[in-house]
Amino acid sequence: MYTSAKPYFYGTGRRKSSVARVRLYPGTGVITINGRDVDDYFGLETLKLIINQPLDITGNVGKFDIVANVTGGGISGQAGAIRHGIARALLLADETYRAPLKAAGLLTRDPRMKERKKYGLKGARRAPQFSKR
Repeated sequence: MYTSAKPYFYGTGRRKSSVARVRLYPGTGVITINGRDVDDYFGLETLKLIINQPLDITGNVGKFDIVANVTGGGISGQAGAIRHGIARALLLADETYRAPLKAAGLLTRDPRMKERKKYGLKGARRAPQFSKR
């Protein structure tokens, strides 16, 4: 547990090119992302469900205030990074959460990344079209 003005649990989450620094404060369940409310930051309900997944699995909905700083990537990658960070921070709160979080696959860093563009091609795999003459 880290201490500043209030004690908190910290976790770093990553997904695609997004990095989230997550702090869990004992509280009432308020989620703040980059200084904005979760409803303002993520418009889609599915992204909010992704963020709440570790809390649902461990039965901690409404027990922690979450403050997250997230950079890079798009909104889907950022939601996945926050989820990963929350799962890691919950481990610091209580080590008994490891089994359910691991079974749900929330502690594993998703290694899938964008494939690089290759020379001679239009993208990673798309070849130029040649016409018959």
